[in-house]
Formats: sequence, C-alpha cells, structure tokens
Amino acid sequence: MRLDVIIPARNDEATIADVVRQVTARTVRSVVVVDNGSIDATARRAEDAGAVVVREPRAGEGAACLRGIAHLAALPKAPEAVVFLAGDGSDDPADLPGVVRPLEENLFDLCIGSRILGRAPLRPTQRAGNFVAVHLISAIYGHKYTDVPTFRAIRYPALVALHMREPGSAFWVEMQVKALKLGLRVAEVPVTHRPAKARGLGGRAKNGARVLYQIFRHSTAR
Repeated sequence: MRLDVIIPARNDEATIADVVRQVTARTVRSVVVVDNGSIDATARRAEDAGAVVVREPRAGEGAACLRGIAHLAALPKAPEAVVFLAGDGSDDPADLPGVVRPLEENLFDLCIGSRILGRAPLRPTQRAGNFVAVHLISAIYGHKYTDVPTFRAIRYPALVALHMREPGSAFWVEMQVKALKLGLRVAEVPVTHRPAKARGLGGRAKNGARVLYQIFRHSTAR
C-alpha cells in the first residue's frame, strides 16, 4: 500500500527525530512533519532524521494536518492511505502495521488506534474528555467509539471525501463523526501510549468546546 505519514509537531525537538526514524523504518513512502510554529529545533531535527518538513504558522493540530493533506494532494501520485500520529513521542510507531492492516486487507476505510483498548495510561483530563466525546457520539450517531486519539490510518479517497475543516485539536473528532455521516467502514485496534504533554487550562477548555461543536454540528448537517 502506498502510504504517507503526517506528523503535526510543535516544539517537539526532544522527540521528533526518534519518532521520524521509527516511522521511516516501516514501509512508508514519506513522512511529512508539519512544523506548527515551533520556536525550537523541531523542523531541523525532523529534516535531519529523513522527514519532509512543511510549515503551518496557524496554530492548531488541525491546521497542521490540513497543511500536510494539502502537501500530499500536490504530489504527482496520491497516496492510497494516510497515517496520522503525534510528534511528541506519545504514539508508538511500532503499532503502525497494526493500525494500517485493516485497510490493507480492504476491510475498513478508517482505523483508529485506541489507547483505551490498549489499556494505556491516560491523564484524568484525557480520560474524562474521551468519556464525554465517545458517549455523546454514541448517543447521537449510534456508534460506540472507545477513543478519540491522534493515531489513525485512513484511505486517501475517504479522507478527501470528508472535506476536513477543523483547525484545532477537535480535528480528530470531526474526522470520526464525519466518517459515520459518510458511512465509512470504521475499525479500532489497540495501541500503546506514553503520557503526552499537558495543555494549559485555557487550551483544554477551548478544545472541549470545539469537540462539542463538531459533534452537535454534524448531527444536524445534511
């Protein structure tokens, strides 16, 4: 499978090179690191490790991912599938084959790397936010996700069809909700996870509001 990896990164100089090297050790066509306004050596270390580095000055994981998607769209040959994972070392690239396998076997269009199924340690705020998001999605859309993580793989035509727009961290829940609206075949597989960098209280509150907005917005959209 022709596979490209998008890694949104912001001030991840301590981890990004190792993440890129572990990903490039797998069978992927390219690793695209989107430098999301870093003020450290994230971009240089990613490039030295073998990544293609593009820049997105607009803050937000979603903005970075949208920039990565635009980069792939401009390539002479589109990927067959795209993997998203974090640049801070919280996602383990060793899990990449398992996340991609359901797509390779042509059984699913989107595969979520579930930290919950993998019994990964999450901060209380992460666990609480996840609980609210997955239960709201279940109540409104009738599908029970276990997690709303960064780590996932999606077929490129399906990704294009989703018309992703969210610039913030609610990008991930937007993808999962739109996938249900579009009738994509969705799977979840267990993955490992390391503790992620904590956000400030303001960032968590803003992201929570955007998550709720995405869930309710698409429940009424036609």
